[in-house]
Amino acid sequence: MHKIKLSVSGFLAGICLLLPEISFAQNSSSGQDALRAITTAVPILTVSPDARSAAMGDAGVAISPDANAPHWNPAKLGFIQHDFSIATSYSPWLRNIINDMSLSYVSAVKNINDNSSFSLSLLYFNLGSIQFTDANGNPLQDFRPKEYTIDAAYGQRLSDNLSLGLGARFIHSNLAGGISITSGSGATATAKPGNSVAADLGIYYTKDLVMGGKDYNLSFGGNVSNLGAKISYNTQDDKDFIPTNLRLGTAFTMNLDPFNKITLTVDGNKLLVPSPSGDIKEDSIRRAKNVLGAVFSSFSDAPDGFSEEISEINISAGAEYWYDNIFAARAGYFYEDPNKGNRQYFSMGLGIRYQKFGLDAAYLVPTGNQQSNPLANTIRFTLMFNVDKDEASVAPAQ
Repeated sequence: MHKIKLSVSGFLAGICLLLPEISFAQNSSSGQDALRAITTAVPILTVSPDARSAAMGDAGVAISPDANAPHWNPAKLGFIQHDFSIATSYSPWLRNIINDMSLSYVSAVKNINDNSSFSLSLLYFNLGSIQFTDANGNPLQDFRPKEYTIDAAYGQRLSDNLSLGLGARFIHSNLAGGISITSGSGATATAKPGNSVAADLGIYYTKDLVMGGKDYNLSFGGNVSNLGAKISYNTQDDKDFIPTNLRLGTAFTMNLDPFNKITLTVDGNKLLVPSPSGDIKEDSIRRAKNVLGAVFSSFSDAPDGFSEEISEINISAGAEYWYDNIFAARAGYFYEDPNKGNRQYFSMGLGIRYQKFGLDAAYLVPTGNQQSNPLANTIRFTLMFNVDKDEASVAPAQ
């Protein structure tokens, strides 16, 4: 196990006292550009937990539904036909720089009838082991930060082509236990676990088409996720936004023949939280907004106007090839503007289905220097199990 050593002053200053103050701004007086990345609490909520979507550049709002649908778009639950499905995913997180962080996800879906399904999900983020020290480097205590969410979601099909979905989420983030620190100004802050609740709202439209004697499918999806209360990590009750996100996307599937089909998909994502301006007073006012006020103003609050608002949209694009619904090959690309975080990476993966079981794997390849990029060599695995209705209805042998 690899243990990270951090000073209490450094860690708590960032988590408990300065987290609401974090912003990256453009220094217009010097003409030098700095990052204007939008920061939130619990950013792990924006990470793809499953290998299928991870292999397609983190696109998933409009692709065909499976047991991981609740994370991407609860409306897709209305089109799940398996009587029961469960998927479990695992990723050694940031393994290029540390060996004891991991992201785990479990999702179970139960079909209620032909037009609706219900799901329960758990996301668990293990941040490894941290040894806190004082300003002189003396050890104080060891701690294992962790974050998790517990979700419930429901999807209802309204017609042959359209469905709506709703999800509810409990969020727990414990980054520093109960350590207290007194700053140079004499202010004392005590770290505490942060808790919040949030909702997801989704819509999904899918239409089978016949063109030139061949079968096609066109799907559209939209999801507002993590719409919920701010979160606080200290007794001073400073609060930060959670990553409320708007995701819109489409998927187009071409059935080339009875054995081969290809899906092309693209998603666009935008965080519905205040954009940093670089002005401490202005950013403080923005952070004081209520959640709904921040959501609506997030489309027009970027300092450089419309051009910067557009740069806050992340693009995920991917392709999936299936042979006989048994073997899959996937590839994708994720793009984030250089001034908004600069995450850019290719992804690839494989999948296999055999009777009730499925296995997916994904591998991430960042652009630029592989050695210094913490996302380099990121892998994900997903194991799935499906029970069809006819199998579930078979009476057990006497």
